[in-house]
Amino acid sequence: MKQLNKDMVDVVKRPVKVLQFGEGNFLRAFVDYMFDICNEKGLFDGSIVLVKPIEFGSLENFGKQDNIYTVSLRGRVDGKPSVQNRIITSVSDTVGVYEEYDRFMEYARLDTLRYIVSNTTEAGIVFDESDSFSVNPSKTFPGKLTKFLFKRFNAFNGAKDKGLVMLPVELIDDNGIELQKCVNKFIDLWQLPAEFKAWVNDACNFCSTLVDRIVTGYPRNNEQEIFNELGYEDKLVVTAEPFALWVIESKKDLSDELPFVKAGLPVIYTDNQKPYKQRKVRILNGAHTSFVLASFLCGNNIVRESMEDDLIRNFMDATIFDEVIPTLSLPKEDLLNFASAVKERFNNPYVDHALLSISLNSVSKWRARCMPSFLGYVEKTGKLPSHLTFSLAALMAFYSSTELRDGALIGKRGSEEYRIMDDKEVLEFFKEYSSKDTKTFVHAFLSNEGFFGQDLTKVNDTEAAVVTYLDEIKELGMRKAMEKNF
Repeated sequence: MKQLNKDMVDVVKRPVKVLQFGEGNFLRAFVDYMFDICNEKGLFDGSIVLVKPIEFGSLENFGKQDNIYTVSLRGRVDGKPSVQNRIITSVSDTVGVYEEYDRFMEYARLDTLRYIVSNTTEAGIVFDESDSFSVNPSKTFPGKLTKFLFKRFNAFNGAKDKGLVMLPVELIDDNGIELQKCVNKFIDLWQLPAEFKAWVNDACNFCSTLVDRIVTGYPRNNEQEIFNELGYEDKLVVTAEPFALWVIESKKDLSDELPFVKAGLPVIYTDNQKPYKQRKVRILNGAHTSFVLASFLCGNNIVRESMEDDLIRNFMDATIFDEVIPTLSLPKEDLLNFASAVKERFNNPYVDHALLSISLNSVSKWRARCMPSFLGYVEKTGKLPSHLTFSLAALMAFYSSTELRDGALIGKRGSEEYRIMDDKEVLEFFKEYSSKDTKTFVHAFLSNEGFFGQDLTKVNDTEAAVVTYLDEIKELGMRKAMEKNF
């Protein structure tokens, strides 16, 4: 079978407009996919240079395939299974920072360059005062970016129209603001000119963004099946779900020069992306955290099974529509549409999303994803949200174990063992308290301000409700306890 390359597809040569720190699956199935569509529709006319910003990894397959690859979107669209394959031709070059530093830095002198995209993991946007200006390359991503911007500033004599737009997608709050702070700290640390600092802060635009698409990556378990489906071999093929959302917060209107919306793509330009992040965290992530532990103890193993289980699906629906959405600030129609999309995403026939993988660090996840809705509901109604309250009891039941082995608590589902993964202090708490009587156990957990940032026993009758739910789970089992209450 022939390997995908430029001889198999019409590739239009376009000016380089985007430099992308990161060549991984997510950016290729999300950002590069969107630019490719804009190019096809005659709205952008630009290509992307992929930068490998770390020492590890290889760009070999990009060379073999002339930087061309396939994105295969697999999921439900309008309730029906859907597969959409697209050959991406928006990438024109790849460069390794460590292997080809001088060639990488030459892109700073490129007149057509306008955008910097990055996905260097949550730990990538960091200031490290030990990072050196004299070392090529600098070890941190913000350090590399600072030196790149400095070279561009000098190459164009500080021209205001040669400033760049930064579009980081790292999963941290206010990623653009944090990246700008790091760059400014490096400018100060390295004693770079005040004129350069002014150019960075005035001529450049650091956007904070929110991204949402489940990218399952290279299909290692069924690659030959997909190659047969495509009719060619593609060692860079990326699988992902059809749903996507990119929220871009900018101090300047970018909608004309970045024509994603005109191309019909799911991009929102705003001066405040926080309500959209709140929506995602509390509906999408909050739904996961609220039902997965109960679902696992009911006998399910993946998210799709949970959606096919009437008891769990109805529990999730009530959590989202009755307890979470009423606490959010965006227009109700917008929230309902997003929630409907979430349900469709959870029922993806092409993704086996393991409940145990979602269960990692559930105590901190409950605090971040569920507690704001829990407290917001209490504040708004004066009552406890029954499903979110039950999710606390389900969490405690899932985590109940006195056996700590190889860095994990060992839980039991019938005769089957499962590993409970969380921070050491969390695991040690449950090892000590889960064997105590229910009232003692619940009081110790809910009053632990290290877990919740406050004492939840002081919120209405939360403690009594969780004691009742947990006793029922212990006595009846998870499924019968849920059937009794919901």
